[in-house]
Amino acid sequence: MRLILVGGGLANSLIAHRLAADRPDVDWTILEAGEELGGNHTWSFHAEDLSPEQQLWMEPFVAARWPGYAVAFPTLKRRLPLGYRSASAERMRAVMAAHAGRIRTGVTVSALRPDGVTLATGEEIRADAVIDGRGFKPSPHLQIAFQKFYGIEVRTAAPHGQADPIIMDATVPQRDGFRFVYTLPFTPDSVLIEDTYYSDGQTLDRDALLVQALDYARRRGWTVADVLRDEAGVLPIALGGDIERYWADSNGVPRSGLRAALFHATTGYSLPDAVRLADRIAALGDLRAANLHRETRAHSLQCWRDAGFYRLLDRLLFKAAEPDRRYSLIERFYHFSPDLVSRFYAGRSTLYDKARVLTGKPPVPIFRALRCLREPTTLATAP
Repeated sequence: MRLILVGGGLANSLIAHRLAADRPDVDWTILEAGEELGGNHTWSFHAEDLSPEQQLWMEPFVAARWPGYAVAFPTLKRRLPLGYRSASAERMRAVMAAHAGRIRTGVTVSALRPDGVTLATGEEIRADAVIDGRGFKPSPHLQIAFQKFYGIEVRTAAPHGQADPIIMDATVPQRDGFRFVYTLPFTPDSVLIEDTYYSDGQTLDRDALLVQALDYARRRGWTVADVLRDEAGVLPIALGGDIERYWADSNGVPRSGLRAALFHATTGYSLPDAVRLADRIAALGDLRAANLHRETRAHSLQCWRDAGFYRLLDRLLFKAAEPDRRYSLIERFYHFSPDLVSRFYAGRSTLYDKARVLTGKPPVPIFRALRCLREPTTLATAP
């Protein structure tokens, strides 16, 4: 059985790692257009997003872990005793180095078919199945907004004193939608600072955001001794769509990760979905193209249907709230119990949870909220 994984990001790397451990009968190859796997990214998740078994098998990818995290808003500052984890591209490459002979980088794929690919050089590679994991594909069948960010990992001249991540510091000036700063303390004198926006547009001014990140460090009392690296990204936030029509464009090619629309609709987190898909694929007896397409499509469709509540919240955030007041919806959410918050991030909100989130005095105009109830099925971007 031969499998080609197109795209060397998180989702395909986790699939390959799972297959290497559980399916030695599968001869897989990763084809990555960049010079190395994973680019320059950090993927975080909440410990309860995964089962104990899933946490165990993907543990080698985890670069940092904390027992809790904090949030900060204009009228709320709170620590939640919920485990938080981060995987890194650097750590992922170290894990995947054991399979170096099965990974080709600097390879551009010009055409995909269910049973093979054509490279830009003209080389043809055949397989029993191909998985397309090249990242999110904009589509007229999905309505999305954006979570965009620019971050720097810095070394501080003295210990920064932050023990836990602050996953949202929304006490910063609000602009370009809902803005917050996200900080991960990796060591006593190193910390990742990400300026993040829930925005209607994708534009990122990296130079301006670098200045803002350094200014944030100064306001926290940190003297930056060195900027170790930077990273940037634009993640889809789902407002609505027709997932079946989205998959109709796949031409029978199985998909993974963001290409399969597998991400938390509200947070944009993709690692838990990537782990679940890797589990599903490794458990399949038949990994030929037709069955693999059927299974990855069914998994994506079910996840999309299960996430209707989160897409409704996204529409309230982007369409009912004034851009500079979007933070008030998130601030209200963080008043709820840690258990409710944990289930929300895991995508397992109960009916009671949903009622708690949607009832009470809404922080958005009621008539705007009512217009958000019906899910749109077209348009590629938020207006």
